[in-house]
Amino acid sequence: MRALTWHGKRDVRVETVPDPVIQDPTDVIVRITSTGLCGSDLHLYEVLGPFLEPGDILGHEPMGVVEETGSEVTAVKAGDRVVIPFNVSCGTCWMCGQGLHSQCETTQNRDRNTGGSLFGYTKLYGQVPGGQAEYLRVPFGNTLPIKVPDGPPDERFVYLSDVLPTAWQAVDYAAVPPGGSLLVLGLGPIGDMACRIARHLGVENVIGVDRVPERLRRAEDRGVRVLGLDEHGKDLGDTVRGLTGGRGADAVIDAVGMEAHGAPAAKLAHQMVGMLPGAVAEKLMSRAGVDRLAALYTAIDAVRRGGTISLSGVYGGMADPLPMLTLFDKQVQLRMGQANVHRWVGDILPLLTDEDPLGVESFATHTLPLEDAPKAYKTFQDKGDGMVKTLFRPGAV
Repeated sequence: MRALTWHGKRDVRVETVPDPVIQDPTDVIVRITSTGLCGSDLHLYEVLGPFLEPGDILGHEPMGVVEETGSEVTAVKAGDRVVIPFNVSCGTCWMCGQGLHSQCETTQNRDRNTGGSLFGYTKLYGQVPGGQAEYLRVPFGNTLPIKVPDGPPDERFVYLSDVLPTAWQAVDYAAVPPGGSLLVLGLGPIGDMACRIARHLGVENVIGVDRVPERLRRAEDRGVRVLGLDEHGKDLGDTVRGLTGGRGADAVIDAVGMEAHGAPAAKLAHQMVGMLPGAVAEKLMSRAGVDRLAALYTAIDAVRRGGTISLSGVYGGMADPLPMLTLFDKQVQLRMGQANVHRWVGDILPLLTDEDPLGVESFATHTLPLEDAPKAYKTFQDKGDGMVKTLFRPGAV
């Protein structure tokens, strides 16, 4: 089969690799029809190389059709249309029973002291082959795949793999009070969708921040009050307070993570990691990693006293300096974590099967053959060509 594989910093290639096969009686093999390019994939492209090996298959936002099932699979059959969550979660352990699928006890990576495994996401999370490929082996065939109806296009459902539950959890964790305000930092796919979900759930005062004009326009077209980061810069906190009765936003979603601008020392550290030998770089990232925390500092500044910060952007540092005195003094509530996909499916799926209140069918800005993935990674990293969300079609010409 053809699959996108990692070979080094900013070096991803579409290659022919062995087809996946049934390994356990509860496995299923899925023929991928659509698979997304996620902002988190850029961390692999740019920073997290020490935790990858050449040939690792990337991608964690797939959907497709079941091709083959193991002998103990009864919940799906060949021909069923399914979305695959990015969490590799068993669905039956204690953590999954609490709705914490990202902490699945069956797939926890205890040797790395990390949570449940993820598709296509480094040795830190199980080194499981990812979904930017023509076929994918999916474990836990009776509990992990999300069966969706035939008929509507893939765009209706593919975002159930990551974008929709990640954004939904970010909004839920933000806990915006009735009549309250929400500030969303970063209007990439997650931030954009978080704005849409917040508006759908009745939050009227949603403020979105980004520096890319195309992203700002997309959010503004859906009723979000937008602020250009280049225009407001260091005065962003004061601007937000001016729009929220002088107090600051009731809740802030940081949908940026470690891609934040304005942190030159941490940027240099990331670049140094990319130049070090693999074993040395892995040790540095594991024990002394420092993130680019500009977005988080902005969130802490712009949230009101007693407000909530919801982190959905991925951070990777192990030794980050945090302004703990400010967090404590402002009585800020901080919630974060990988999205627990199955926890939110029941809330989201009804919005996808009738009308399209979240605009998922037109959410992608680019739909490309999988063979074009290396070029798309570079374009997305450069924030070029108006690219916000890309879907790949394996097998397409």
